[in-house]
Amino acid sequence: MRAMILAAGRGERMRPLTDHTPKPLLPVAGKPMIQYHIEALAAAGVREVVINLAWLGQQICAALGNGSQFGVRIHYSDEGDAALETGGGVFQALPVLAGPSGTDAFIVVSGDIWTEYAFAAAMEKLADDDVAHLVVVPNPDFHTRGDFGLADGRLLDSGERYTYANIGVFRPEFFVGCKPGRFPIAPLMFDWIRKGRVSGELYQGVWHNVGTPRQLEQIDQEASAQRRSRL
Repeated sequence: MRAMILAAGRGERMRPLTDHTPKPLLPVAGKPMIQYHIEALAAAGVREVVINLAWLGQQICAALGNGSQFGVRIHYSDEGDAALETGGGVFQALPVLAGPSGTDAFIVVSGDIWTEYAFAAAMEKLADDDVAHLVVVPNPDFHTRGDFGLADGRLLDSGERYTYANIGVFRPEFFVGCKPGRFPIAPLMFDWIRKGRVSGELYQGVWHNVGTPRQLEQIDQEASAQRRSRL
């Protein structure tokens, strides 16, 4: 099983913390945010992880190495000075993510979310005829209009909308017709949703989009308290 962690963003809203440290390496309870994703993916059975790089990417390489300490093999997808956005970033990494057959499904998760979602569950819910399975959450205060509708396990471009949790499982077919370069993934999602080829689930557990220093501080305090309670 393979997965990609999106980690190339500049993290503008997290400045000044991200002026000298890439956002995925900002610490929560004593270790980088991205490490929690790697450990959770490894626990779900993922053995190869792609991490895309742009802003201060070499710091991420230096911190995580080849991934052996986490029980995975890390591949780095360097996007240069300008990140390729979500769609372009995943598309560039497809040769690794799709496996030797070129048809394997894979997990994609943003490096700046904080969640207890069980990644293995998403892989199990991807049907043979679907090109993606996406996780949605109740709309947070910063995104009250939501993204996708959901009914009977299918995502819709209508109805009551929920927010994309930045967690999904994709088949390589999802990117058919795409070309190398910078492009967002959202238009592809809507195209496939309208074709009826995307399933979804509503996750109501722990989930935060860590966007500001204040949010990071709150999550760090909560995680640190939980860690102390287990000692």
